[in-house]
Amino acid sequence: MPERNHNALKVFSGNAHVALAREICTALGVRLGKAEVGRFPDGEVRLQILENVRGTDVFLVQPTCRPVNDNLVELLVMLDAFRRASADRITAVVPFYGYARQDRKDRPRVPISSKLVADLLTSAGANRVLALDLHAGQIQGYFNIPVDHLYATPVTVGYFRKLKLRQPVVVSPDPGGVERARAFAKRIDATLAIIDKRREDAHTVEVMNVIGEVAGRTCLIVDDMIDTGGTLVRGSQALLDKGAREVYACCTHGVFASDAVEKICNSPLKQVVTTNSIPLSLEGKHCGKIKVLSVAKLLAEAIRSIHEETSVSKLFI
Repeated sequence: MPERNHNALKVFSGNAHVALAREICTALGVRLGKAEVGRFPDGEVRLQILENVRGTDVFLVQPTCRPVNDNLVELLVMLDAFRRASADRITAVVPFYGYARQDRKDRPRVPISSKLVADLLTSAGANRVLALDLHAGQIQGYFNIPVDHLYATPVTVGYFRKLKLRQPVVVSPDPGGVERARAFAKRIDATLAIIDKRREDAHTVEVMNVIGEVAGRTCLIVDDMIDTGGTLVRGSQALLDKGAREVYACCTHGVFASDAVEKICNSPLKQVVTTNSIPLSLEGKHCGKIKVLSVAKLLAEAIRSIHEETSVSKLFI
């Protein structure tokens, strides 16, 4: 008789970040599922699952990073395929959730794109979502299916504890990130500071003031993502102008769009620490100031807990 798949754990990946999916599989002690994910000549996603998934507990790893639209549609098509192949449960593992920045109507006639993506994932066949450091916590509420929201803090805090920074002060790059910065500061026994900034338009940020004592201290700017790097570089310079000894930066998602890597390499920043929630570009790998930490074990532990129906809260520190 053929082997039954009931309740078997299987991990699959789209093309967005196969390396991370393989790391997760290594940590779990399972092999990466077989699927052919390609394109038709006109660019449409062409997909075939190359093994039986009927009755299995499927985890599909796919950050919706650049190219965002391609990777998002690929994720949707794969979810639909697993649903139609009778997988018992399908969890979308989304280390980076694209379209998260438009999470509310802050101006007239704008979309709530993060809600739209949540609806698309659910309609395509996701039974639950495993996400990492969502840009806004309320995005969890946009889903009508269970969402496990992890933070990369256990990974990043562990790294900076080992560095043993002299007189550290954790800096929030804006008032909205104070809660994240305060939690980080508590875990590495550091003080807290805030950069008060004014955004002139969508692409330009003018740093106005630094709130808190930074003179003679080692500053660590903590954020969820680094996009173009403009805010980060201006903020680091503002801290140095206020007498900071040196400035580090830490984020979960290194988007590094446009010329962000060049800005970082040419900046006074000592080091920028990010995770592999998004694959680092070749340019980024050549920048000696960028350090990448792996979240594969963290995600693997969450996947195991979800599969075994045990608590995920043990992964929070």
